Amino acid sequence: MASIANRRSVMTLYSSATSPYSHRARIVLAEKNITYEIQDVEAGACPEDLAELNPYNTVPTLVDRDLVLFDSRIIMEYLDERFPHPPLMPVDPVSRANSKLYMYRIDRDMYSIIDQFEAGCESRTATKLRKELRDSLTVIAPIFDSKPFFMSDEFTLIDCYMAPLLWRLPKYGIELPAQARAVNTYAERLFSRESFQTSLTEAEREMRD
Repeated sequence: MASIANRRSVMTLYSSATSPYSHRARIVLAEKNITYEIQDVEAGACPEDLAELNPYNTVPTLVDRDLVLFDSRIIMEYLDERFPHPPLMPVDPVSRANSKLYMYRIDRDMYSIIDQFEAGCESRTATKLRKELRDSLTVIAPIFDSKPFFMSDEFTLIDCYMAPLLWRLPKYGIELPAQARAVNTYAERLFSRESFQTSLTEAEREMRD
């Protein structure tokens, strides 16, 4: 594995053009203004070198010289520590732990629903999942009235988690109710960031065309 990674002088991200997990890693790379190469991976067409680097053949996979990382959360936290400016996580341990807990809950409560959509669930299940995700977002809407970002005055890794999810709502046939107005306002604030626009692939832009 190390020998393959060592051949690369520039950081490389193996990424799917439509995967929300790849997308959130790309947002962090753009936010940090990191120079990197991207290797597009199409579903069912895993490159041979990726199979050697990552035993799970999953994206995103990050190669930084002799270091190979997979799992988007690990990649995102590594990038934030490796390139500390601008910081995307709090410095103090308590706030940092709370941020990680929020990210865990977003993965468990919301991305678990997205995973089922991406897997191609049947229509009856999809209807139930749409309601579940719509209700989850509506419940947390009030937290966006007091702060411009997710419980913060500054853009953080939690926002990098939320942005790909919110961008894909039309793709999954989800329209938020009037009670979730603050979520839509928050989403537009994320989407207008230069880093977010830079992170988008052509396929992701088409999700909202």
